Amino acid sequence: MKQIPLGRSDIMVSDWCLGTMTFGTHTSVADSGRQIDMCLDAGINCLDTAEMYPVNPVAAETVGQSEEAVGAWVAASGRRDEVMIATKISGPNGGFMRGGEGYHAGNIAQAVEDSLRRLNTDVIDLYQLHWPDRGSYMFRQNWSYDPSGQDRAATLDHMDAVLGAMQAQVDAGKVRAFGLSNESAWGTTRWADRAAAVGGPRVVSVQNEYSLLCRLYDTDMAEMAVNEDVTLLAFSPLAAGLLTGKYQNGAIPKGSRMDLAPQMGGRKTPRLFAAVQAYLDLAAAHGLDPVHMAMAWQATRPFPVSAIFGATTVAQLEHLLKGRDLVLDDAVVAEIDEIHRAHPMPY
Repeated sequence: MKQIPLGRSDIMVSDWCLGTMTFGTHTSVADSGRQIDMCLDAGINCLDTAEMYPVNPVAAETVGQSEEAVGAWVAASGRRDEVMIATKISGPNGGFMRGGEGYHAGNIAQAVEDSLRRLNTDVIDLYQLHWPDRGSYMFRQNWSYDPSGQDRAATLDHMDAVLGAMQAQVDAGKVRAFGLSNESAWGTTRWADRAAAVGGPRVVSVQNEYSLLCRLYDTDMAEMAVNEDVTLLAFSPLAAGLLTGKYQNGAIPKGSRMDLAPQMGGRKTPRLFAAVQAYLDLAAAHGLDPVHMAMAWQATRPFPVSAIFGATTVAQLEHLLKGRDLVLDDAVVAEIDEIHRAHPMPY
């Protein structure tokens, strides 16, 4: 598995990353630990979680359970030094965390302590802001995004204060690196600029949705990533399971994400399934598994990417890992781009 630097830090991560948002509920604690071991044995050293996980749905009685499942593995495995653990503090849409107040300079220290306790570790390798305090166009909000109500001065003051609190956690040895999630090009660049101005930790990564079906990152964010040395942690590289083909022709497997969330977080649209079928047909024409093709495509991008995949079951993970060495040839990548032009942003 290829290793890439996490921004300008000294942390190296695999270009695949294990996501844990089902750990503790849909994925048992025992299977969660087994999945981590399987990934480490396959050369994947990156593990992503969040204080609000598990999801589908997020519930008051389950927040923190994914971190606890990771923590159970840390306590039992003796392999903590082999894995880069990333977690996130919830933004103002965090729901059940701190009454939904989000994050600010006054509550970051306690949130870090709570995550450290659940994770059974002394240090968080990458601590990420799960959602911009000012809002975001992610999760299909791009169709009606309106930033006109933002207060630039208040946003920059908030950034400065958060960076000061984050630097205190770095200085205390409790956090190694600082990252973002669901951010824009303007926001990510401002975080980098403000860190230089106030002496806070420089952003090393941004975790945004990115897949064959969701390519918002390809323009302004791509330029930012290259010029600012910010690594993309791409979530939903399989488009919430859509690119596996399991939902084609009206199929809704019992217990699947579409079964639990019928609109798939706004992904289910009239144009969706034709786009999925085009990628499935391409994979079949080249003798490729569509899951493996979608994951391998991430490594072809002209900016640094570590793709975060999730597997509810060990069997799903075993199938994913069979494609870890696949490299797409130029002809397949070119055909992918043709499909993208024919089916741009289907959700």
